[in-house]
Amino acid sequence: MAEQQEEKQAAFSSLQTLAGRVKDGTFREILEDWAWIFSYSRRYKGAIVFYTVLGILSTTLSLAAGIAGKYLIDIITGHQTDKLWFLIILMLSSAAVSLLFSSLISRLSAKISIDIGNDIQADIFDRIIDVDWEALSAYSSGDLMNRFNSDVSAVSANAISWLPSVIIALYNLAATFAVIWHYDRVMSLLAFVTAPVMLLMSKYFIKKQREYARKMKETGSRMIGFEVETFYNVDTIKSFGIMESYGKKLRDWQARYKDISLTYNLFTIKTGVFMKVLGLIVQYAAFGYCLFLLWTGQITYGTMTLFLEQRVRLSTAFGNVAGIIPQFLSSSVSAHRIRELTELPKEKHLPESRDLLKVSGKGFEVRMDSVTFAYSGDDVVLTDSAFYACPGEIVALVGPSGEGKTTLVRLFLGLVHPDEGNVYLQSAEDGTRVEMNADSRCLFSYVPQGNTILSGTIAENLRMVKEDATDEEIIEALKVACAYDFVMQMPDGIYSAVGERGRGLSEGQAQRIAIARAVLRDAPVLLLDEATSALDTATEREVLRNIIRQRPEKTCIVTTHRPSVLSMCRRVYRVLETRVTEVDREETGQLLKDF
Repeated sequence: MAEQQEEKQAAFSSLQTLAGRVKDGTFREILEDWAWIFSYSRRYKGAIVFYTVLGILSTTLSLAAGIAGKYLIDIITGHQTDKLWFLIILMLSSAAVSLLFSSLISRLSAKISIDIGNDIQADIFDRIIDVDWEALSAYSSGDLMNRFNSDVSAVSANAISWLPSVIIALYNLAATFAVIWHYDRVMSLLAFVTAPVMLLMSKYFIKKQREYARKMKETGSRMIGFEVETFYNVDTIKSFGIMESYGKKLRDWQARYKDISLTYNLFTIKTGVFMKVLGLIVQYAAFGYCLFLLWTGQITYGTMTLFLEQRVRLSTAFGNVAGIIPQFLSSSVSAHRIRELTELPKEKHLPESRDLLKVSGKGFEVRMDSVTFAYSGDDVVLTDSAFYACPGEIVALVGPSGEGKTTLVRLFLGLVHPDEGNVYLQSAEDGTRVEMNADSRCLFSYVPQGNTILSGTIAENLRMVKEDATDEEIIEALKVACAYDFVMQMPDGIYSAVGERGRGLSEGQAQRIAIARAVLRDAPVLLLDEATSALDTATEREVLRNIIRQRPEKTCIVTTHRPSVLSMCRRVYRVLETRVTEVDREETGQLLKDF
């Protein structure tokens, strides 16, 4: 009972919230959010109509069963047997059919909610993947996961059921009120009296509810962020031996969430008690009025039972109508959070970039002219810088950590774009140029820093970049990356399974698998971002020689600090104090000592 009163109280609070949104102009945003939701649900409009019709029929039959019960009681108490079996059959069949319809509604709603949830998630996933890298990096992994899962679930749960629920609930409210009104107008008003009182009390309740809800949501999101980050970096945490420290941090977050939850729980208990007392007052008033009517002979026992039953039904119906408002607001909030992601700026696409595959026979030059770049709101990372690498060359980027080498790689991949100047590819065959963008990545193979091996087999990891690759092609790529020998010693060769982030492989083995993946992609340009740091010098040199030997026209760019790589490079560029400059051989040795 306390839970029901709490739900009603929340519902009435939401009515006031909705009224406030209308006044301050933000109601338009809510409508826009729901227009977005309906863009998905309209695909299932036939099911929505069916859902609504079933709900109305179920409500009607339930009311019919209640009225039949009234006459059945009158017959029994009056010892009248005519129409007895008819009423019993009517009441039982109405209840049975109503139950069947309710079950169908529940089943239909669950199925379509899952379908809509899948539709939204698939669509949002595609859009997030295509969001501008810098814009997306402003969101933590925990926040993205929270939006992608819990917010999508909240939207999908109401996308189909909300509109039918409104229609069904309003019909239920009107029909129930009409039944009571038909028998006694005073009783109908008495049954309805709880509503305005609850509405008046909602002003105080809503302020507290919003405050607690905000705190719980913020704390919950931060907990998810902490958990995602912890599990992702579990190897580092273990390596430093700080497991106990992270266990303590988790318990600290749990304690914060517990404090907020219990404070909110105490508030809901207090408000629940108040609403329950109010409900009992109305309930006893209605019961007393019914006893008076029965005492004076104005109603029968059956009518009294109908009044009391329908009073509860009316109160519940009003609560259901008002209870739809929190769902309306909650779904709009979740939809708005999802829309924030979908409305982020998209990556830059130049579809004509893919046409360059037709003129890739002689390779591509990677060029950067007079580039100045800064991340949004940050200091300048690169100033008036130039760079070029030609087919058949290995070109190195060196410099202290944090000076901009990774930013250069991002510029080459079209993940970020210069504020001034140009970064582009130029065909060595016919001189065609294209600015770096999302579509030009088809011309790159990239091996980033760190362990990028995913859970699955060795073959699955390589086929990420070429789904139709044969076993022979995979083996050849492994040979080029000097990974064939150790892979074939594994129990199932290329079909041996590895864990998340290459669990089961050494750091050097994981790097060679990642290089093999880039080799299998066989793109004209190869980017190696500290990708040979875990290899011994002899293996590193052999891998690089194999890559150039396999595709002599390949352009290879490496970021490194190792002299063994620099000795194989045609040119070396230094990234220092926001500038990219070419250094000669004499400077290279000194630079390595400095870095």
